[in-house]
Amino acid sequence: MRLRTSAPAALLPRGVLVLLGFACLVVVVAGLRWVADLIGPVFLGLMLVVTVSPFTGWLRRRGLPVWAAAVATVLVVYLILAALGGALAVSVTRLIDLMPQYQAQFASLRDDLVRGLGTLGVSTDQVRAALAGADTGSMAGLVRSLFGGLAGLLSNTLFLVAVLLFMCLDAVGFPARLSAVVGERPQVVSALRSFAQGTRRYLVVCTVFGLIVAIVDTLLLWALDVPLPVLWGLLAFITNYIPNIGFVVGVIPPALLGLLQGGPELMLTVIVLYCLVNFVIQSVIQPKVVGDAVGLSATVSFLALIFWAWVLGALGALLAIPLTLLAKGLLVDIDPSTRWMNVLLSDSPPRDEVPESPAPTG
Repeated sequence: MRLRTSAPAALLPRGVLVLLGFACLVVVVAGLRWVADLIGPVFLGLMLVVTVSPFTGWLRRRGLPVWAAAVATVLVVYLILAALGGALAVSVTRLIDLMPQYQAQFASLRDDLVRGLGTLGVSTDQVRAALAGADTGSMAGLVRSLFGGLAGLLSNTLFLVAVLLFMCLDAVGFPARLSAVVGERPQVVSALRSFAQGTRRYLVVCTVFGLIVAIVDTLLLWALDVPLPVLWGLLAFITNYIPNIGFVVGVIPPALLGLLQGGPELMLTVIVLYCLVNFVIQSVIQPKVVGDAVGLSATVSFLALIFWAWVLGALGALLAIPLTLLAKGLLVDIDPSTRWMNVLLSDSPPRDEVPESPAPTG
């Protein structure tokens, strides 16, 4: 008597699976945007803890107790945030105090603009009405709003401080926990380690290039007698973590201050020098080095910048590459059947070994 075997379950067509995947992705992205103010600091804390985790491991290998390594890690992270937040706060305060000194120059430039547009047929009354609210006070308010959020996030957010505290405490024993599950879930462990290594390589590259750009920009602005060159160098260092277009954000404030300080000639000089230095380093050389270090092409990096800035705001722009590496690790690297996508995401051809040709037989 022959037993009946049940027919295999019918699988959904691949097109339907792709549509379902995109639908789930839309739901996840909508959720991320909804809680962006909450998860943004969490991602920032995760990136900082991943960055300093080799220091924690080094302390443990030197025989330091767990609690001492955890305390040292917390102190290092807090010192980094305090230094960056304090430098931003002091520099922005000096800038806001400096702006009223340029009231006369700003009024003169506004009158020149009105006269110039008047010669082109634009009504003087319309131009004056449009520029009525533009003065150094409004510019100071704009500067305060631009820098205040970042400075507050880095130095005054209790939530970020608490998240960093608990993440640093967990980071001490996390490598051991990963080693414990590597036998059961090797793909998950490999994906998480790939994310951590890629994030550290990215931050090292961006930090090195950022220091070079900051020093060069500070010296150029100091030579041009643009006020607060250290602040603009610090801004260039921070915006260097924004892929591809960071220098555009960093050039706007010193160019405007150069316009008030020395007129259009000084502003054009600042813009030209920034384009020569920052564009070549940040938009030509650095993306290639970053792409080789983390396995992402320049196009993917730019699209990641647009996407994460749309989802999480300004903080998403700063964390675009680490967040993309995390998403790649959880969605691509974790599954052997999807790792072929790494070839498409990278700008380098796959490094396959060329098989040796058989030896000729005589």
